[in-house]
Amino acid sequence: MSKIKTVLFDLDGTLIDTAPDMANALNRLLKEENLAEMSFENIRPVVSNGSVALVKLGFGNDIEDKLLARLKTRYLEIYQQHLCEDSVLFDGMAQLLNHIEQQKMNWGVVTNKPGWLTEPLMQQIGLLDRAACIVSGDTTENRKPHPQPMYHACLAAGSKPYECVYVGDHRRDIEAGNNAGMKTIVALYGYIDSTENTDDWGADINIEHPDEIIAHLYA
Repeated sequence: MSKIKTVLFDLDGTLIDTAPDMANALNRLLKEENLAEMSFENIRPVVSNGSVALVKLGFGNDIEDKLLARLKTRYLEIYQQHLCEDSVLFDGMAQLLNHIEQQKMNWGVVTNKPGWLTEPLMQQIGLLDRAACIVSGDTTENRKPHPQPMYHACLAAGSKPYECVYVGDHRRDIEAGNNAGMKTIVALYGYIDSTENTDDWGADINIEHPDEIIAHLYA
């Protein structure tokens, strides 16, 4: 029998491969502003850092606050309009979710993405009604790496923190899970910058593929 009752996932770069749609939104914005589009390879590692980081990637880190705010708003408008055109579950994730459900465990999402994007995305990809909990960046007062969203997810899923494992592709994901007393897993297949040393994040394990999670549900 598994000691784990609930598997919690970060959204972008862990559960769903959203980078194509998020990169396309940035390139649409760059085109609107008469700037050259960027390669997908340059955009992908930044996706987990959110809309501000993406706008700064495209328009420069020294961009003034007023312009940043305008471009962020426009970026999110474009992204919302093309939310789930090329986004898909990561390879092996559908089978993993099926396994979790077949074993009478449950699963959920804890993301810093705002709810007005998270829930439509989950709906469009066909997972909204299957998730035991969906905690977005605006669900609780604090966001990851604070443990509050993790505790909220536990309550919704009906599990204690020590009965949960959290899977993510960013340092803040692992910090949030650790801060809440959960088992933590780094998704190396996600949007991790090549300069990052994930061994320093303090996770229990690193995985290269979602199907590796199954073995760690029973360890």
